[in-house]
Amino acid sequence: MSSPASRPVPPAAASLLNLRGAVDLSALKQRQAPAAVPGSAPGNPPAGPPVPGEGAPAGTADAGHAPLRVNVTEGNFQELVELSAQVPVVFALWAAYSPESAGMLDTLERVVNSYGGRLVLGAADIDAFPQLAQAFQVQAVPTAVAVVKGQPVPLFQGGADEAQVRALLDELLKVAAANGVTGSLGGGAPADAEPAPLPPLPPLHQAAFDAIEEGDYQAAAAAYRQALLEMPADAEAKAGLAQVELMARLQPLSTQETEALRTRAAEAPDNLEAQLAVADLDVAGGHVEDGLNRVVTFIGRNFGPERETARVRLLELFDVVGTSDGRVAKARQNLARVLF
Repeated sequence: MSSPASRPVPPAAASLLNLRGAVDLSALKQRQAPAAVPGSAPGNPPAGPPVPGEGAPAGTADAGHAPLRVNVTEGNFQELVELSAQVPVVFALWAAYSPESAGMLDTLERVVNSYGGRLVLGAADIDAFPQLAQAFQVQAVPTAVAVVKGQPVPLFQGGADEAQVRALLDELLKVAAANGVTGSLGGGAPADAEPAPLPPLPPLHQAAFDAIEEGDYQAAAAAYRQALLEMPADAEAKAGLAQVELMARLQPLSTQETEALRTRAAEAPDNLEAQLAVADLDVAGGHVEDGLNRVVTFIGRNFGPERETARVRLLELFDVVGTSDGRVAKARQNLARVLF
């Protein structure tokens, strides 16, 4: 695995966080009883959920508080997945050979600790636990992936500064709350501690962010387009535009409609509308490689205007995922093969 230049997910992408991730964690779960909470009597419920492996050196915390950073092992992974039904668990997948890993771990630990026990950090050495990297479909190191109610929520690859991490974790907590995950372990900094102030967004980016919060993706797209008119090299505006356009395409779809689209795409591999719609669903749902490969395959099978339409959509999906993402690099190689 490589350690490419990082591209943290911008604020617009955080709204794509959902619980439809395709990663199946069941194969990694160890069938064992959760660890008992130190000091709790049998039959008496604890005051809060235990952190697996608490008391380990990596989980230092103030007296009376559970540790909020845990070294992930095959033995405690199942407990962390179960814990994600009460508080989101952020898995930081790192490796000794990756120079960005130490910085990512330090930033995540500092930010997670500031949420007053509403999040837990699981630090996973992929050399010691390679199955976890495979399960999370890790393409680069370091990578951060959250788990909420046992479902993975991709966060970012590579390094990220504190403000970017905090923005993502704020959105993660909103997703968790929407799915009934609102617990707290009571560790870390006081829950009412004043968070570090975020640097202000450029005005048009702020307008886009506000529109996303209101669910008005058309207004968000308009703000990003204006930002690009004023500064064509604004990479975050370009990525944000691709992301909100994806959200706008998915917003009106019901579960029944998405199932019908998948059926139509399976029955009609040369139907442009169905293939692009299912590619959108795949990328938004965490099946990034499936979504990108679907469009590449369509391009390889078709010619004329439809081929160009698919190629343009594929480039937009590259921006959604992040142009430095390893899955995008692989899709670019596949695209070159079918085009040339």
